[in-house]
Amino acid sequence: MARKTARPGRTVVVFFLGLAIAYGLVALGGTWKPELGLDLQGGTRITLTAKGSPSSENLDEARGIIDQRVNGTGVTEAEVTTQGGNLIVVEIPGKSRSDLVDTVKRQAQLRFRTVACTEGPGGVTGACASAATAPTAPTQPSAPSSSKPSGKSSNGSKNRAPFLMSDKKSDKKSKPSSSPSASTSESPSASTSPSPAPSDSGDPAQSALAFIDSPDQASVDAFNAYSCPSDKVVDDNPDQPLVTCGTGDDAGTKYLLSPAAIEGTDLDSASAGVAQGQVQWQVNLTLGGDGKQVFSDLSRAMAGSEKQFAVVLDGRVISAPTFNGVIPNGSAQITGSFDEASANSLATSLKYGALPLAFEKDGTSVETVGPSLAGDQLSAGITAGIIGLLLVMIYCLLYYRGLGLVVVASLIVAGAVTYAMVLLLSKGAGFTLSLPGIAGLIVAVGITADSFIVYFERIRDEMREGRSMRVAVEAGWKRARNTCLAADTVSLLAAVVLYIFAAGVVKGFAFALGLSTLIDLAIFFWFTHPMVSWLARFKFFNRGHKLSGLDAENLGIDRITVGGRA
Repeated sequence: MARKTARPGRTVVVFFLGLAIAYGLVALGGTWKPELGLDLQGGTRITLTAKGSPSSENLDEARGIIDQRVNGTGVTEAEVTTQGGNLIVVEIPGKSRSDLVDTVKRQAQLRFRTVACTEGPGGVTGACASAATAPTAPTQPSAPSSSKPSGKSSNGSKNRAPFLMSDKKSDKKSKPSSSPSASTSESPSASTSPSPAPSDSGDPAQSALAFIDSPDQASVDAFNAYSCPSDKVVDDNPDQPLVTCGTGDDAGTKYLLSPAAIEGTDLDSASAGVAQGQVQWQVNLTLGGDGKQVFSDLSRAMAGSEKQFAVVLDGRVISAPTFNGVIPNGSAQITGSFDEASANSLATSLKYGALPLAFEKDGTSVETVGPSLAGDQLSAGITAGIIGLLLVMIYCLLYYRGLGLVVVASLIVAGAVTYAMVLLLSKGAGFTLSLPGIAGLIVAVGITADSFIVYFERIRDEMREGRSMRVAVEAGWKRARNTCLAADTVSLLAAVVLYIFAAGVVKGFAFALGLSTLIDLAIFFWFTHPMVSWLARFKFFNRGHKLSGLDAENLGIDRITVGGRA
């Protein structure tokens, strides 16, 4: 079988084509400046005051959950700290991010309940309206509607968040790091929960369905006495019926809800996105555990009717849709008045769990902070990095002469690739470049230079043993390749371990170091090696010109072997 002919020129062309595509994507992103960290450009500081006197354990748990919400990817370098016994301080780099206040302070206490009564602009509907006109007659279920979503809730208002049938073919789910859980804090607010409704069934779905048609009189009385909109903090007891208001456009709508049919702890995943063929943002939910079966039972019993199913977040109804079909796999979508920011905010809060404490409504402050490093210090750091890079290039030119040009070209190309990746990650993953991150990129210059030195010295050793340059280039590559792979693997593992176990800006250093190490491997395999193989075809190098760095005197041998095939 004929030996495959090496085509270094083609490899280099494909490499530069990939680099051109990367910068094309940067141009589409519309930004040529990386996002800078809090220490370099300043940002937003959000200070939250916890209610009462929370325990240190609850405060630390809340800090960890908030850190996941604002810094879940680990590269945005937001800092979350506790101060005193009741303060949590969140510092987020970049322009004013007051929009994150809701994401940060939301308790994310999620529950699902059925709706017995509503009162809005269209008046009272449901069992309460029936009880008012004919208290002795049982409430009859609404006439089934068509299988298509009605677009209207039972109170006549626009149904902003219908649950849709999932089009997934399987029940496979990815587990998030944590699930929303019930809040353990005690709120000194007025309770809006009436006494428990009696139920003869131990099945949560059956109990929730029965409550729709036959709420107890105490719950109806509490509903009639309540008024919306209300700024009262709701005591959301899962074992009791709940009287509460809606949120947003539905803040003036009043609801009487059953005891919780499904707890937020049964939520497996939450994500924001735009459905195929649609333009409206939505929040996708996947339920597991006992909640999956309850959800299926409720959808089966309520599909095609005007009966509503409320999604309750922190004691407020964020949507009260009707079912338009049976949902057997626990997957559903919340749609409505969402834009990208609000959909991602809600999904993030649900995904990373409920806070074990609540915050004072008037105890939240948002302020803009300046960079902690002066401009002179940043300029000095960048200047030092450039000087170090130039020194490496000059040393390689003096020592390796002609081959030093490959080092210079490789370092320039590595810088171009690194800048493109930083810009793409800033746009796509929220990566922010702080001073520790810059340090990680500069440290990687040494790793890249080590790869060149190992390879060139292997080539020189092969030529000292009597091989021509064209043969030495390939023989030295096979030996240097394994050495460089082992060294870069160790560096990459160190970066991964540091990224996993470190916190704050140290994560940024680890991420930059790992990114630079991967770029070093790409440059070494797809630029440096092909370039040296291509140069080996020229007489200037393969015949050992004095300025090539591969002459007999420089190698310490009598003569250069000429000929051979790579």
